[in-house]
Amino acid sequence: MKIAILSRAPRSYSTQRLRTAALDRGHDVKVLNTLRFSIDLSGDEPDLQFRGRTLSHYDAVLPRIGNSITYFGTAVVRQFEQMDVYTPNTSYGISNSRDKLRATQILSKHNIGMPATTFVQGRADVIPAIERVGGAPVVIKLLEGTQGIGVILAPEIKTAEAIIETLQSTKQNVLIQHFVKESKGRDIRALVVGDRVVAAMRRVAKGDEFRSNVHRGGSVEPVDLDPEFEKAAVRAAQIMGLRVAGVDMLEGNDGPLVMEVNSSPGLEGIERATLLDVAGSIIDYIDNQVAFPEIDVRQRLTVSTGYGVAEILVQAASDLVGKTLGESGLRERDISALTLQRGTNVIPNPSDRHVLEAGDRLLSFGKLEEMRSMIPSRRRRTRKVKKLPAEPIHEG
Repeated sequence: MKIAILSRAPRSYSTQRLRTAALDRGHDVKVLNTLRFSIDLSGDEPDLQFRGRTLSHYDAVLPRIGNSITYFGTAVVRQFEQMDVYTPNTSYGISNSRDKLRATQILSKHNIGMPATTFVQGRADVIPAIERVGGAPVVIKLLEGTQGIGVILAPEIKTAEAIIETLQSTKQNVLIQHFVKESKGRDIRALVVGDRVVAAMRRVAKGDEFRSNVHRGGSVEPVDLDPEFEKAAVRAAQIMGLRVAGVDMLEGNDGPLVMEVNSSPGLEGIERATLLDVAGSIIDYIDNQVAFPEIDVRQRLTVSTGYGVAEILVQAASDLVGKTLGESGLRERDISALTLQRGTNVIPNPSDRHVLEAGDRLLSFGKLEEMRSMIPSRRRRTRKVKKLPAEPIHEG
């Protein structure tokens, strides 16, 4: 394989370990500074230039995109995707993970356990928001903070209100999050590669510090994850669109609580804590997957007019309940079920023998009009284009 590692820190431990692991396995690997790319959209096909020259062919690209260059870095990764070069972490996934609010919104839709979280802008909404997550103490987080920076524990409501008000006055967006007391300044970092956790460590905060980040003096120890924690970590990474990720979890009384999904996890702490070749696992995974580049399914499947991708919810009152997929009549309506989701379980390419139950969600491809007719009716606006009103602009 010919692999490009996108990194602005070629001498960092993580970059060097990935490069070494690739070389040890006989691959051709180059570390390329992300900021030295230019995106070429002038030709017949999408292309990239590096240091002013057309980029040679690569089989795979491994992004190590820093927080400060997320926008340009994800644009470069997106261009590699358009060129059908395999990447374990998509531009979409990296963008999702960088925005704490967006990440929380996505994970909450898929029933991933997380500390109660809220997001508000209005001053009058702050105290009700704090009460909604269980009251003080609360954790206040900047949306784009890293390594524990921009994470504040407010012991009282008035203190929390003052901190939030100050941050918002400087145009900072913050999340308000329930403080999980039982975690006792500890969390778990699980390193997910593909569909498994390859290594995990427990991080313990130093002294009275509640943040357990190694960069803040926290200590680390290897840990064998319970299946519940491993499943949560893998699901969280895959939902975000990441195949290589560091998933941070708190040990709540009711099970794992996902705090963050990191698209460029550092390798030094976890490799030294566990003595496992995490970098090698990442390279081996890429080697096994390089023939299957990630594609934007919605983009690919909506090029035909009138066709697209939609999710069909099987409602309790639907006549689909109790029928098999083969009996459902979907095929006759030119609709194909790509996956069937039941609770937290997802069945890819479900067979005609699967019996549908209330609450099932079918990710389907087919005629959009047919799929719309299966969604509970709302008042539809006419599709006919009306004439411009005689008075196109008037006071409301």
